[in-house]
Amino acid sequence: MTTTMDKPTTEAHEHAHGSGRWELWFAIASGVTYAAGMITEYAVGLPLIGLPLVFFLATYFFGGFFTIRTAISSILRGKFEVDFLMLVAAIGAALIGKWAEGAVLLFLFSLGHALEEFALSRASKSIEALAELAPRRALVRRGDGEPVDVPVEEIAVGDIVVIRPNSRIPSDGFVVSGVSAVDQAAVTGESIPVEKEPVDDPARAMRTVDTLPAANRVFAGTVNGSGVLEIAVTATAADSTLSKVVELVRTADQATSPTQQFIDRFQRWYVPAVILGVAATLLVSMFVFTQPFPDAFYLAMTVLVAASPCALAIATPAAVLAGVARAARAGVLVKGGAPLETLGRVKAMAFDKTGTLTWGAPRVTSVTASTDPAGALLVPTLVAVESLSDHPLATAIVRDLSEQVPTANRLVATDLNAVVGRGVHAVIDGEAVQVGNLRMFDEQNLTLPPTLQEAYEQARDSGQTLMIVRRGADFLGIVGVMDASRAESAQVLRVLREENVGQLVMISGDNQRVANAVGREVGVDTAIGELLPEDKVAEIGRLSRTHRPIAMVGDGVNDAPAMASADIGIAMGAAGSTVALETCDIALMSDDLGRVPFAVRLSRATSRIIRQNLIASLAVVVFLIIATFVGLNIGAVVLIHEGSTLIVVGNALRLLTFDRGKEHHGIDHEDKPSA
Repeated sequence: MTTTMDKPTTEAHEHAHGSGRWELWFAIASGVTYAAGMITEYAVGLPLIGLPLVFFLATYFFGGFFTIRTAISSILRGKFEVDFLMLVAAIGAALIGKWAEGAVLLFLFSLGHALEEFALSRASKSIEALAELAPRRALVRRGDGEPVDVPVEEIAVGDIVVIRPNSRIPSDGFVVSGVSAVDQAAVTGESIPVEKEPVDDPARAMRTVDTLPAANRVFAGTVNGSGVLEIAVTATAADSTLSKVVELVRTADQATSPTQQFIDRFQRWYVPAVILGVAATLLVSMFVFTQPFPDAFYLAMTVLVAASPCALAIATPAAVLAGVARAARAGVLVKGGAPLETLGRVKAMAFDKTGTLTWGAPRVTSVTASTDPAGALLVPTLVAVESLSDHPLATAIVRDLSEQVPTANRLVATDLNAVVGRGVHAVIDGEAVQVGNLRMFDEQNLTLPPTLQEAYEQARDSGQTLMIVRRGADFLGIVGVMDASRAESAQVLRVLREENVGQLVMISGDNQRVANAVGREVGVDTAIGELLPEDKVAEIGRLSRTHRPIAMVGDGVNDAPAMASADIGIAMGAAGSTVALETCDIALMSDDLGRVPFAVRLSRATSRIIRQNLIASLAVVVFLIIATFVGLNIGAVVLIHEGSTLIVVGNALRLLTFDRGKEHHGIDHEDKPSA
């Protein structure tokens, strides 16, 4: 078998699958001709002189056809691999007249290789199935006419595509009409359908597509629910998120794992060493033990087959392929063996705060009204003023507090004026209203009442952004707003600690007080705030000096420099960001922090499988070399060799079912709060 497992284009894959079917049929034909040769050779009383040789030659043809092709391809690349060693052994057996032994060698080797390819195709098909998710045709509405059925290749950016109930979505885009739930499991790994709704401004959405909420965006290959949707296309079929995922997974083995790099270096000297060992066996057998040349040559050929590293060559690539395929099915895109193997060895993880450990959206976290009668007007006054503003904090206040104000008690604010860095002024029922930070009132030499001062200090120390509300001559109270942490963040960090990730650090651009508050809430070892992007890179470098390898988890956009400087960059919500998808080592396709521990466990399981395969492969080689000197024939050697190769591949394929249904083991998943 070969040691390379290249994943080219779709056409090349289809050609490879077709070639694999032919290889299996040729292997079966070689078995039939070998059996016929053995029957005719040992048939008694029949005039079959010369016929066994005809059958054995046919076995050489059918069993050696694909082996010769692969060997020639390897030699042209300057490599001498297992296929070459098997051909040398088969030709050597023929030269000393042992056609049957050479025939059984090629038959068993070709059959083992064909079965191995068949087994590995399970992992490949798991990847290729992703490419079949997108439909071939779509209903496109252009202008005011009826939808027209067209091939997906003809869909252009800006086209409006009609998505019928329970049908697959053909292109990336955003919803312009209709409401439905979409099953995104195939792309993001989310087990629960995501509710979709139209954008308010399609023209603006097209310009800012990467920042659209999940409720507006859809991806090729996902399945619409019971509603009819119309989507504006934002990427052609070739540039869709699904296409990029498929291509990245197909080419994943190009990022060779450290173990595979070692095996490749090992084989560069191993194969020449085997050839020298075979030559030494031949010479020692002839001149030291005085064996006849045919017997000595046969022993040398048997040693050659015994020392061939069949299972060793496939041990790592098979596990990497299966691990990458399993990750992709769980919505985790791993870009090859290097990050897959390295992730399981990380000693520390750094997390961005906003959008990673928190939701990246401010929420009202505390409301403290004055004990004076005027305090009853705190929420109605604040909602009335902030409803005039489009500031993110104002949006959070109106969203979270409006329901506390009955319609009958609604107030109307006018004359809103912003004071940069301070807050806003407005008027309600002829009274001046001020909503702002402490600096706004300090500059007016106004002091908070003692009860509010105490509440202010407590809320400030907890990391909240505070707004003080004053109406006329009265302080009405204080409202705190904070970027709420994900409910699952603390659970994720706990599980990572149980997985022996020793150092968990949060790095943030927010002030240190906010960083400390969030850090305490989620349970990091260290929270570092007030960091610019270049400061985050420096912090990753500092951590790397004491804890290595180190992983950085972020959104993959503004955290890209820090992620690039870490040993492993993990981007969350990469399905919604082309930049994140292309810059990270591992991409969580959904905005799901809970899949980080799963990725770590899968990495460690892959490394265990690789170690098991390598140990088993080397043990089989040692056993067979010893066994050849005590009389084991070449047929039995090949049978054991190919059997061990199939066992190694089967062991690797166990990864395809790793933690199935347990991706969130120990973690209660939380959906993103609605805006």
